[in-house]
Amino acid sequence: MDIKDLRAEIDKLDDKIANLYDERMALVKKIGIEKAKSSDNVLDISREKEVINRVTKAVNPEIRVFTKMLYSTIFDTSKAYQSRFAYLPSNIGERIAKVLNEERQSFPEYATVACQGVQGAYSQLAAERLFTLSDITYLKNFEGVFNAVQKGLCDYGILPIENSSVGSVKAVYELMKKHNFYIVKSIKMPIRHSLLAKKGDKISDIKEIVSHEQGINQCSEFIKELGDVTITYCDNTAIAAKIVSESGRNDIAAISSRQCAELYGLSVLENGIQDNDNNYTRFICIAKELKIFRNANKISMMISLPHQTGSLNKVLSKFTVLGLSLTKLESIPMPNTDFEFIFYLDFEADIEKKEVQHLLAELDNGSEKFIFLGSYNEVI
Repeated sequence: MDIKDLRAEIDKLDDKIANLYDERMALVKKIGIEKAKSSDNVLDISREKEVINRVTKAVNPEIRVFTKMLYSTIFDTSKAYQSRFAYLPSNIGERIAKVLNEERQSFPEYATVACQGVQGAYSQLAAERLFTLSDITYLKNFEGVFNAVQKGLCDYGILPIENSSVGSVKAVYELMKKHNFYIVKSIKMPIRHSLLAKKGDKISDIKEIVSHEQGINQCSEFIKELGDVTITYCDNTAIAAKIVSESGRNDIAAISSRQCAELYGLSVLENGIQDNDNNYTRFICIAKELKIFRNANKISMMISLPHQTGSLNKVLSKFTVLGLSLTKLESIPMPNTDFEFIFYLDFEADIEKKEVQHLLAELDNGSEKFIFLGSYNEVI
């Protein structure tokens, strides 16, 4: 038989498989409806293992691994379909259901907000974009922002989480593992850096540049062109402008925002010094309590997985089955462990859909550590 004949035989088998799959899913639906009546759990790990063991023994040893992969996918699609009819209880599922049963509110126009840094910080600009009116409290570091929200000192906190040019803000991710909070909104802000110095100074006078590490990294090409200059890191780009303003020196400059020049009485030596003109930083807005405002279309979570082959792939396949688009996957080392990680995920989804709620409940029940970070809307 040539390839054409072999493919014709495969086509016949595919038709049979499709018909059998249709029959199987019809039974899956009936089981889901029965489980819904009795409030039984959709997830039955022992049943899945039993089936996989049985079918893999019945096939050619050469394809046992592939058979296991096939049936794992079949189980994922079956559970996704069954979740439309059955209910999967979980702690996070109960909390989400309670919030969704309440009247959904629009994102507030006024709030007390915690930001890291000082006046003129990019976090402040993000807050002013998110809220029509905001009473801002400035904290020394990112942990101060988390603490202010967690203790109820501020309604919301604004934190940078990633930059399009240099990646994630690692310090924020590390703090996310130890604090209780929820993301209620996010915003992508264009970041345009400027070189600021005292009035009358020239670029040729500059011997030291001060800024936040992210600002320095985002302007690395410009800094190289300046030649032999000292780089000094500080907690915030706005703080950098304040340091230069109060330095009493004429050979120091800050990488900061143009707005900080006016705030701290500095002059702009050069505008738009970032390496990439398409330079964006994503900020998250966090709250102490779980809130899901109108138009929420994005979900964030953290999950720990066993240190074994295929554990991450099993989780990702669940998103594929539901046609959900992952927009971010970040691995964060877990302290006091040997090469174990907790994973941060962003994905686009409607939290109102039962299959999405079921997915979250399944992940909650099936992982050692699951943290639902929120369902929210992202603006640009």
